[in-house]
Amino acid sequence: MNVAALMTSPPVSVTPDYSLPDAARLMRQRGIRRLPVLDGPRLVGIVTDRDLREAMPGRVTTLSMWEATTQLAGVCVGDVMRRSVVTTTPDADARDAAYTLLRWRIGGMPVVDDSGAVVGMLTITDLLHDYARMPEPLPKEPGLTGTPAGLEAPL
Repeated sequence: MNVAALMTSPPVSVTPDYSLPDAARLMRQRGIRRLPVLDGPRLVGIVTDRDLREAMPGRVTTLSMWEATTQLAGVCVGDVMRRSVVTTTPDADARDAAYTLLRWRIGGMPVVDDSGAVVGMLTITDLLHDYARMPEPLPKEPGLTGTPAGLEAPL
């Protein structure tokens, strides 16, 4: 199976001048943990939820809420993004892509086509969805319950 069959497309992306609060809000709304950063069609970086958390003021700070919010509004994605980005291609083998994620200890990567345009995102979740998918429903056999052996249904 190739990456194109598993990737999320089109990708949700931001520009380097996108504010951190807006990027955090976008990730929360879309339920994602990483955003490719594009300057026009060109991939220039990636920002993750971890990058955003590390850039946020800590819980124990001498700044007032207003000061922290004002200071944070002036920080852009381009200030905290990672410029070195591991990528894959749509025609790459999914197992090779999974190995790349493991090797680099990352949870996802942009998928770029031959021209360098970002056409999707591939994440560990995308790979797990495919791995956990059953090819077709199993027929029910008489006397079997819907609970797998060793797993008890909650009372």
